[in-house]
Amino acid sequence: MPESEPVSDSKDNPYSPGIEAIFEVVARLRAPGGCPWDREQTHESLRPYLLEETYELLEAIDSGDDAKIMEELGDVLLQVAMHAEIAAQEDRFDAREVSEAVAAKMVSRHPHVFGTTSVSNADEVLRNWEHQKAHEARKAGKDESVVDRVPASLPALAWALGLQKRAARVGFDFKSPLEAAVDARETFDEMGDLLFAVVSLARRMKVNPEDALRVAGQRFRDRFSRTEASLREEGKTFRDLDPEQLALRWEENG
Repeated sequence: MPESEPVSDSKDNPYSPGIEAIFEVVARLRAPGGCPWDREQTHESLRPYLLEETYELLEAIDSGDDAKIMEELGDVLLQVAMHAEIAAQEDRFDAREVSEAVAAKMVSRHPHVFGTTSVSNADEVLRNWEHQKAHEARKAGKDESVVDRVPASLPALAWALGLQKRAARVGFDFKSPLEAAVDARETFDEMGDLLFAVVSLARRMKVNPEDALRVAGQRFRDRFSRTEASLREEGKTFRDLDPEQLALRWEENG
């Protein structure tokens, strides 16, 4: 995405201080007489820029450079402002509604902060988060699985991780024989070596590991959804099953 000249910090700066500034700048860029390039953009045309800016932000976070992180956060915020302004010009929604909607959602999903619910740790927060999203989906008439909320457009490894994390939050998880009581650094290094070895094996066997993992993820998603649906019909959840019952249900829906 072409980089615009930074807004001047002088006293003549016509834009509001604070977070409103970028939204005002984008509105001007997309207004009649604004920038020809910005005016012709759509949600679809901006997709690659949003992805690129997100990866650049991740790289900046890895670097630990505060100035770089701030810059890349600004670029991501620019993408948000562009998408909100495009929608506003089409009379669909605007930046205010985006902000208010996500604020309301966060309040609803944090009853332990804004309500009277008590939680003991972060894991319990995540479990409550998933249950609240499921409640919201049912209220909206959507009969979706928790794993359906993981974007399939993610790279296969990130998608597989997301599928497993969502499933684990609602009580679906199996102990791995590879788990060992080692320190975090050793675990990180050993897991990296294991993944690297798997990629090496796939290469030698002429298998694309990205494709193989995505297909495996699809099999897991479909099987999990079937198992989840069968439990739902009985008024049960994964947390109602002991490990043996969970394994049996998993086999039945294979």
